[in-house]
Amino acid sequence: MTPPGPSEGEGLAMTGDSAREIRPLRFGALAPITIDVPTWRDQVCGLADSGYSTILMPDVPQWQPAPGPALAVAATITGVRVGTWVYASPVRPAWITAWEAHSLSVLTEGRFEMGIGTGRPGIADQLRELGLAVTPTSQRSSQVREIVAALRDLDGPDLHTPVVMAVGGPKAGALAAELADTVTFVMPQIETRSASMQRVQRFDNRRDVELALHVPVVGDSVAAFMAGPDTDPAAVRAADSLAFLSSDPSAAAEEIQRRREEIGFSYFVFGADVAGALAPVVAELAGR
Repeated sequence: MTPPGPSEGEGLAMTGDSAREIRPLRFGALAPITIDVPTWRDQVCGLADSGYSTILMPDVPQWQPAPGPALAVAATITGVRVGTWVYASPVRPAWITAWEAHSLSVLTEGRFEMGIGTGRPGIADQLRELGLAVTPTSQRSSQVREIVAALRDLDGPDLHTPVVMAVGGPKAGALAAELADTVTFVMPQIETRSASMQRVQRFDNRRDVELALHVPVVGDSVAAFMAGPDTDPAAVRAADSLAFLSSDPSAAAEEIQRRREEIGFSYFVFGADVAGALAPVVAELAGR
């Protein structure tokens, strides 16, 4: 089964010193269950109807239901793709994580994407609260590798569960360059456009994997689970950060296309609570 990243493009553009494929745009919405379940079900159905290709769930133990069961519900009621954004590898035994991901791929008939990373800031404190061993930072990329290897074994030759990797440091970047189907970058929210562009250009994308952009701030709104509670939208906007998009559909559409052409991003992820403001953009640009 072909993962969503390497679909046929619409031409070539230049990034750094090499040509790369320009992929059709797609959009995901991070939809944590912060409201009652019936309202959440209505929300994810509305996102699917608006053209969002993927419903995503964070992996934050004890804050909400586990992502696997929630995504199974979302896949059943919407018919669109679903994915984790992202599994926290230090919290999860490798084979059990791979088994859940493979099972979701089978049950959704290939509509599941396994997002995986080394954990949110403060993951060590969370591990202690849960009574789990604190994995040294130097070993966390090895945990991700182990999960992906187990997933590939479970998938076998007839299934390919797409893997989305969150990349921060050089070890994670090297691993993603080797194994990922889609890569998203862990960027400081107050980081200039040029600094973020340099971060992406340093990534060894010789396999031409799909590049995803996590956008937590839209207009004056900050999406739940996508940014810290002290995030200042005005400061993010003033920095010309890629973490910001205008809530004006016309300006947002222009900026999304600019980020694809200049940097290579073709998969954009927004929070469900701000996704409605960008629904006209998604309706216009999805698949183009």
